[in-house]
Amino acid sequence: MMTGIEYPAARTVDATDGQAGVEFPDPYQWLEDDSDEVRAWQRAQAALASSQVKAWPHYETLKSRVDHYLLKRFASVPRQGGDKWFWGEYVDGQSQASLMMGDQPFQSTRCLFDPAEFDPDNLPFLSWVVPSPDGSVVAIGLCTDGSEANTIHLIDVTSGKTLDNPPSQVLPDAWMGGISWLPDSSGFYFQAFTKDVASNEKAVYLHDMDSGQQQPQDINDVMPGDWVHISISDDDRLAIAHASLMTPSPVAIKTLPDGEWEPFITDVQASITGYVLGNDYVALTDLDANRGRVVSIPLDSPTPNDPATWTTVIPESEVAMRTLIPAGGHLYVSGYENTYTTVNIYNREGEPGGSVLLSDRGAIMEMPFPLMNIAPHGDSYVFTFSSLTRSPGTYRHTPGADTLEELKAPDRILKGAVVEDFEAISEDGTAIPYHVVRLADVESGPSLLYGYGGFNAPWPPVFPAQMATIIEAGGLFVHMHLRGGAEFGRSWWEGGRLKNKTNCYKDLYAVAEDLAERGLSSHDRMALTGGSNGGMLCGMAITERPDLWSAVVPVVPFLDLFGALRTPYGYTGCMMEFGDPRDANEVRRMAQFSPYNRIEPGHDFPAVFIDAGDTDPRCPPFHARKFAARLQAANPDGQPVLMHVWENVGHGWATDDVITLEEKTEGLAFIMQHTGLTPLETTS
Repeated sequence: MMTGIEYPAARTVDATDGQAGVEFPDPYQWLEDDSDEVRAWQRAQAALASSQVKAWPHYETLKSRVDHYLLKRFASVPRQGGDKWFWGEYVDGQSQASLMMGDQPFQSTRCLFDPAEFDPDNLPFLSWVVPSPDGSVVAIGLCTDGSEANTIHLIDVTSGKTLDNPPSQVLPDAWMGGISWLPDSSGFYFQAFTKDVASNEKAVYLHDMDSGQQQPQDINDVMPGDWVHISISDDDRLAIAHASLMTPSPVAIKTLPDGEWEPFITDVQASITGYVLGNDYVALTDLDANRGRVVSIPLDSPTPNDPATWTTVIPESEVAMRTLIPAGGHLYVSGYENTYTTVNIYNREGEPGGSVLLSDRGAIMEMPFPLMNIAPHGDSYVFTFSSLTRSPGTYRHTPGADTLEELKAPDRILKGAVVEDFEAISEDGTAIPYHVVRLADVESGPSLLYGYGGFNAPWPPVFPAQMATIIEAGGLFVHMHLRGGAEFGRSWWEGGRLKNKTNCYKDLYAVAEDLAERGLSSHDRMALTGGSNGGMLCGMAITERPDLWSAVVPVVPFLDLFGALRTPYGYTGCMMEFGDPRDANEVRRMAQFSPYNRIEPGHDFPAVFIDAGDTDPRCPPFHARKFAARLQAANPDGQPVLMHVWENVGHGWATDDVITLEEKTEGLAFIMQHTGLTPLETTS
């Protein structure tokens, strides 16, 4: 259907953008501002978008089904402190998690923090939970504006009272797990902004519990924009500083309590993430091992930067290794084998000791980037697991045990659903795996494709949450493994980044065409969604292959490559994944996959619904605003182009559940409207 929608007017300006002497027209550059004019326009667009989808007669029915399947954003793995366990949990229908404590995981004895005690219009989001080693104090991170920027709050476990001396610095997000306690519980390390959130300049501090003071840490080879993770050795002697998000390495080690930071591995171009175990640093690395291997490096080595002095403990295999967790004197190594997670167990010498028997073909619920998965360890392996038909459950495995202990069962199971594995052949002949989830009695139908393809982040086959509404309504949910991710090791990332970035988009188009060729779906009822870098994927699909889609929903999207270079965060991400903006040839190449710059009148674009947050530090709302304005102008009488920028919402990791429910329902209502689906009407 064509639209007679009258969009809020967006003026144009005579502006250009670009880098290295290469310029491009930028008629909507004014929408990068945070002015009253921009906010009024943004709110008018949001009101229009909401009115359009809520006029659909099935909206409220869909909302109830989304509510049924929607996963809580904060789902912490329980953490042990002393003889108690601590975790975040949603209780009594609250829209934000409370902090709970018990003798065992998920066996509550006390609530230590209740968000309901705060202003209901400004509920704090519980970003992370880290108890002290002795269990006397628990630290939590609280965010109040959806941006993920959070502050540390310390709670005395005995009294339940908030302590008076938490640090006032703002932490950037929950990616580094919040804080790292000293082994005697006398203080902790944390990373915080040195200026404002937009600057993306950070530093590491040591907080002293007695004085309440924070001492900046002088760590070699750490740049202001780097993420840093501090961990403690298994014998409590040393602190280890890992730096760099995608390809981290242990750049410095410090003897506790009062030693200086000393360089360790500073000159190896690879991902190296691990732990000090005894007198060795034991790590997972992709150096000389595309799918990963585990190595041991003596702490007293005079040449730790020389890989020839490293010892391979666990060699490379068919499993693309992703995480290494020491537990109970053993090494638990999770990875992907044909896109599904396996967890294998080894002793400290690398001798195989069996595997963890998982309940389904699915994936461990891990953080997306290597630095984030350096985890605290204890006597057992505690993890969260999910599949494409089962929501996350939390489990514990103890070395030597034959079975798993289920700590928390999955809340939702897609009854009657089946998962099929397929491969599409991309333009250069590479096989691109994808999964189709459908009801057993559905042979073909409307489809929703979902992918990411970037930044060395795997796209694990886990529960589709609110998108399960597509499956139960008789549609197909298509989960894709595009190059740029990490499902098959370092080469899968390299095959879809920098000069190979466009492979990611070619992989997407190959999957869409393969679905149609197999008769599983057709392009007139095929939709696409993705967030962040996956939103950029959507932008490319809209502007390069509009013929493949009936509807596209970019979420918190990265759409204006050159506008992003004016933000420190955007510049860092561009250099890491897309290209070097200081090189004119690179700028011309990057313009080929900057969706905002690709928009031209005269195309038959699909229906588009852009979903973004106005406090997003990674993909600021100007990406959505500029893309929407330009696409609306290029397509005034075509399919609808709607945009909803949500206020007090960031990148999605700290959004209030009430807002999340409306946000996800709007996007899915738009998809169903334009693919011919209607939600299942049920009370279950």
